[in-house]
Amino acid sequence: MHGSMQRLCAAPPPGPLHPHAMYRNRRRLLPPLLCCCLLLLLALSTQAAGQPVLHIYNWADYISPDVIRQFEQQHSCRVVVDTFESNESMYAKFKAGATGYDLVIPTAYMIQIMHAQGMLSALDHRLIPNLPHIDPEVLARVPDPAMHHSVPYTFAFAAIAVRADKLQSRRLPPAQATWAMFDRSALAGRMTLLDDMRETIGAALKSLGYSLNTRDDAQLAAARDVLIRWKKNLALFDNEGYKSGIDSAEFLLVHGYSGDLFQVQMENPAVQIMIPQEGVTIGCDALVIPKGAHQPQLAHAFINFVLDPATAAQNMEWMGYYCPNKPALEKVSPAFLQNPAITIAPEVRARCEVIQDLGPDLAKYTRIWDQVKAAR
Repeated sequence: MHGSMQRLCAAPPPGPLHPHAMYRNRRRLLPPLLCCCLLLLLALSTQAAGQPVLHIYNWADYISPDVIRQFEQQHSCRVVVDTFESNESMYAKFKAGATGYDLVIPTAYMIQIMHAQGMLSALDHRLIPNLPHIDPEVLARVPDPAMHHSVPYTFAFAAIAVRADKLQSRRLPPAQATWAMFDRSALAGRMTLLDDMRETIGAALKSLGYSLNTRDDAQLAAARDVLIRWKKNLALFDNEGYKSGIDSAEFLLVHGYSGDLFQVQMENPAVQIMIPQEGVTIGCDALVIPKGAHQPQLAHAFINFVLDPATAAQNMEWMGYYCPNKPALEKVSPAFLQNPAITIAPEVRARCEVIQDLGPDLAKYTRIWDQVKAAR
């Protein structure tokens, strides 16, 4: 097409043309050009039609790019990943009528809500022969142990990370594995908490020795006061920037997700990960297929693919999250399992909790969170 256009441009008429003649010439030239464009678009659409597209809605950095490429090659498809920053923002998008996603990876408590509202499809276990690899002990702790509509993907912990080297160079007291670190005024302006209602209110509740699923008004009010006190020392509430911030030492203490912090630590050993001794949230994220998915068969295939032990081990070591896949754990390096972002000491694990759906009582948390955000 480019050669034809060059010839047309290189051979102008010998004299000026009447405007009407020029118009007639353009009319003669346009149909062939349009035909070429239409043929090109038809070829592209035909190619796309022969290659199904799987649309995944997920957290950032939560599936290895190599795993996605391998799936695309094995299934002759294309995978498109959109990301969300919180369960609440993801849920709000679906409530507003979002469609087109074939696979979503929310946290267990949000899956309970979505299932109760009829947003999720039942899974066809015949299409997921790798399901038996899921650890039965993990299934005993999740809301959908029969995997009727969800398959556990990861167990993640909300942890803290510090730049112990910078604390030492400033001759500050060494870091301790406790939520009380956020009371250290010497670190004011250099620390962050997650911009996540359940995680951050949960941290304050655990610091007081309360359940992070409490419905008690007095306990929630006490947690609010703790957060308002901590807020005076914060640079900001944040869900993404804390990773680069702790890496560059812009922040010296951050509250973050264990896998994110593990990825930063892999690049920068100066980042020290700690699990607060009072206990933390355990988030079980799971794979679900929303109602109205355009590619349910391909979504089932993807679930089965990431449950393959070799694939799960590869994915686990890349993203830094614990996958409850028993044979996969035998394929990862010992160093991976020794990292505190992956394996919690039994005495601390006993004080950790999975976030639960609170039903109507969730409004209590929303009210407390609004008060914290509004406080100066």
